Amino acid sequence: MSNSNSSFIKWLIFVVLALIWGSSFILMKRGLEVYSPQQVAAIRMVVAFLFLFPFVIGHIKQIPMNKWVFILIAGVLGNGIPAFLFTKAETALSSSVAGILNSLTTVFALVVGVMFFKMKTSTLKVAGVFLGLAGAILTVVYNAKGSFDNNYYYSIYIIVACICYAFNVNIIKTFLGSINNVQLSGFALFGVGPLTAAYLFSTDFVQRLSSGGKAVESFFYVVLLGVFGTGVSQILFNKLLKTSSVLFSSSITYFIPIVAIMWGVLDGENLGWIQALGFAIVIAGVFLINKRKAT
Repeated sequence: MSNSNSSFIKWLIFVVLALIWGSSFILMKRGLEVYSPQQVAAIRMVVAFLFLFPFVIGHIKQIPMNKWVFILIAGVLGNGIPAFLFTKAETALSSSVAGILNSLTTVFALVVGVMFFKMKTSTLKVAGVFLGLAGAILTVVYNAKGSFDNNYYYSIYIIVACICYAFNVNIIKTFLGSINNVQLSGFALFGVGPLTAAYLFSTDFVQRLSSGGKAVESFFYVVLLGVFGTGVSQILFNKLLKTSSVLFSSSITYFIPIVAIMWGVLDGENLGWIQALGFAIVIAGVFLINKRKAT
């Protein structure tokens, strides 16, 4: 494959992922209209697991034994824990703000890469880290009206999720580059799907779903979230991650907030000028981190 074709495919995957993940926040919001945060996260994981299971079940023997621990860790850090953290955060934060905070993935990808995976850094990238964090603080401390937001601590859930993502991208890039993208995505959910299914059916999920009407509609949105926001997107992201740098892949967070904000505005959410300023500062920080990135 020529360099031009390879570059085109990388950017195509990049844009598709930004659209899918940018839409994930509004889908979570729709699911939360009927189901609890834990149920929305569990439905998402179970659906993604069932969606990918048929594609990978016949290929278990192709996975080297020494790779399984990293695959299962990737499933927990890249899917399981963040799914529950984001839905919890969205009980108090708008989908727009959640999308903005997701941009911190790139910031933490650098921090984790430098601290644990021997990634090289520079003064410019370090400045980007501090700038991104400063923008995030502005975004969550003030609400759309420009006053102090008492729910700012819900942002901690998203920050922890971003740290999980940061470890995940570095683990995949360092240890799992040889694993087929579909197999990696499907097997990563083997440690998450069955456990979340057991949890889901121990709740009142069936009773809520059987009530019909709005419950079925909300369930449909979460199914879309599981199939596309986790299943399809993980395959695409793993391919992107293994054909480009960690920072290039994680810089999708440039565009995810834009899509999330657009959905939020269409849904009647307000974004104050201080939050918009915070978003601009976060993106400036991400830009500095990626300024000299290798593709």
